[in-house]
Amino acid sequence: MAKTIVVKQIGSPIRRPQDQRATLVGLGLNKMHKTRELEDTPSVRGMVRKISHMVEIIEERDN
Repeated sequence: MAKTIVVKQIGSPIRRPQDQRATLVGLGLNKMHKTRELEDTPSVRGMVRKISHMVEIIEERDN
């Protein structure tokens, strides 16, 4: 069973560098207050850490 995290976008990509916008799209986030359930892998954690000022981790689940 894979662990998952629920990530919510809380910041706008307006006036942000292109790589941060691309990271949001890579996580499947593109609109304010949208949530996604993602696998808890080191690559996903790194992406979340890179844009930590625009997203928050709502919940960590053990499936």
